[in-house]
Amino acid sequence: MGGNSFGTLFLVTTWGESHGKALGVVIDGCPPQLDLSEEDIQKEMEKRRPGQYAGASSRKERDRIEILSGIFEGKTTGTPISIIVWNEDVDSTPYDEIRDIFRPGQADFTYQAKYGIRDHRGGGRASARETVGRVAGGAVAKKVLEKEKIKIMAYTVEFGGIRIEKIDYEEIERNVLRCPDRKAAMAMERKIEETKERGDTLGGIVEILVRGCPPGLGDPIFDKLEADLAKALMSIGAVRGVEIGAGFGVAGMFGSQSNDPLGPEGFEKNDAGGILGGISNGDDLLIRVAVKPVPSIHLEQKTVDSSMRPIALKIKGRHDVSPIPRINSVCEAMVAIVLADHLLRQKALDPSSRHWWSHQDRKDKK
Repeated sequence: MGGNSFGTLFLVTTWGESHGKALGVVIDGCPPQLDLSEEDIQKEMEKRRPGQYAGASSRKERDRIEILSGIFEGKTTGTPISIIVWNEDVDSTPYDEIRDIFRPGQADFTYQAKYGIRDHRGGGRASARETVGRVAGGAVAKKVLEKEKIKIMAYTVEFGGIRIEKIDYEEIERNVLRCPDRKAAMAMERKIEETKERGDTLGGIVEILVRGCPPGLGDPIFDKLEADLAKALMSIGAVRGVEIGAGFGVAGMFGSQSNDPLGPEGFEKNDAGGILGGISNGDDLLIRVAVKPVPSIHLEQKTVDSSMRPIALKIKGRHDVSPIPRINSVCEAMVAIVLADHLLRQKALDPSSRHWWSHQDRKDKK
């Protein structure tokens, strides 16, 4: 009950609120003897830290992580890994004025309807700040995947209606929007400035590429790999849609067009997005998510208060113009958690499988 945990063998549980004392994560099921340091996790946290571009929230959080358990002498012990991040720059004052008002596009109304009580400060548990724990958990999952040479990369392909025209993976690290098209990135940055001046917000599309995923991951029928990936990504607050491979494009294709021909060298194209029958086929995994605009806008909106009286609301406070690019790191984290979980499940199914680091370690030592 509660919906705060994700995974089967690699289990991640996040906790904490936006304006509480701290947030964190507990990771259960991480294999022992993996090299893991606070620095490994911190480099992932830096990608989602607030205040990194002109249209970002002015909230100043260092997001410094502390590992409380599960690590001894720089290695995982196989016991639960607990990680905490202290909130340092909390200002709940703007929220006190609207504590009895339901903000449009937010979870205020639904949390009140479900629990009969809610933390009005910054959205509480429903805040995007909850993703601190996801990214920390995803960093641990990436260490598991590292043993199998599986790499995950999330990048912006559309933002505020501006679409990329090419993909240069090296360009992703060169601009704040993590966009693989330099020309498009510049146009996107101008769009941020224009939108911020109007007091409005933007959404977009993030693509996640997974390279090195071995064939055989995924458990039909209800635990198909794409089903778990979709659930993981849809659990991110700002994500409103997920597609794999050609996605909705297959609706306009003939079967002769959507099928990926298979030859001696492998698949000749990848409209399947690296998954067939719910199981990875050894090709790249290709996933896209639709990201909605941040609902906290500085324009006047119609809503009601807790007594259902009409209210004209103008939100104050510190908010991003868009969940992008900070959400990109969250997408990477959730995909990493799913893949780490399915690697462990594959081991349980086939102990001799090559998808297992201890087996590979023994080979390396020979």
